[in-house]
Amino acid sequence: MSYAHAFDAIKHRPVAVVGAGTLGRRIALMFCSRGGEVRIHDPNAEQARAAVDYVAETLPGLVADGRAGAVGRAVAHDDLASALDGAWLVVEAVPERLDIKIPLWGEIDSLAPADAILATNSSSYASRLMNEKIADKSRFCNMHFYMPPRANAVDLMSDGETAREVLDTLEAVLPEFGVLPFEAKKESTGFIFNRIWAAVKRESLAVVAEGVATPEDVDGMFKANWHMPAGPFAMMDGVGLDVVLDIENHYAAENPHLPEGPRRLLHEYVDSGRLGVKTGEGFYRYDGSGGRA
Repeated sequence: MSYAHAFDAIKHRPVAVVGAGTLGRRIALMFCSRGGEVRIHDPNAEQARAAVDYVAETLPGLVADGRAGAVGRAVAHDDLASALDGAWLVVEAVPERLDIKIPLWGEIDSLAPADAILATNSSSYASRLMNEKIADKSRFCNMHFYMPPRANAVDLMSDGETAREVLDTLEAVLPEFGVLPFEAKKESTGFIFNRIWAAVKRESLAVVAEGVATPEDVDGMFKANWHMPAGPFAMMDGVGLDVVLDIENHYAAENPHLPEGPRRLLHEYVDSGRLGVKTGEGFYRYDGSGGRA
């Protein structure tokens, strides 16, 4: 299989995003930022349509600010096969559970075009761990986004068999969509930045779990000392505390020596339904527009 795709050769083909949650809709936004089409599929049809609305409402502002080249379009597809039809790239952004990802990738592999690049947005699982049902593993990799359009770095990582040409193509083409790829040179749980962020996040949770400080104290010090617009607790609320807990549980499964306090604190919030911005309350309270209440 050849992946000698230049941007001009693929820009008229759609991108398919499977999973329309917090990150899925933001990934769709970036691939719509050069006038292209993105097909969004989610088992929850209402969530897929909400993702389309998010793209339609957000993209014109990016164009006006000069952060996007043209207004593309996002389309919700209830049928996975129609979402994948003709796509040059398929990005999976479903929950961090291998029991969901492994069978889904088998289905995607059987339906996607033979020359499509396949990428998981998983933030904590190596693509090697979910490729067992993919026939051609050379076209599969990790492509992990952070929180575009504000945080536009993207991790790329091989599944152990990914074709060099696949990674080279993504490194050449992704900047055309306003995102910046960084390749992990060897398999690493958490990739590059997330490994560093995990340590910051875990110690921030520990400080609060031990009663040393409040989330407001920690975030306030980050903003004062590093001039950041938000601290770790506000950022975790934005990602979703259920997602943060899933990621921490995965790290703990690999390293049983990690402290339990941060996970216990997260469990208190998740078990009570306080997941962050998406539920209106996490470490902070939020209004209907996602701003702090």
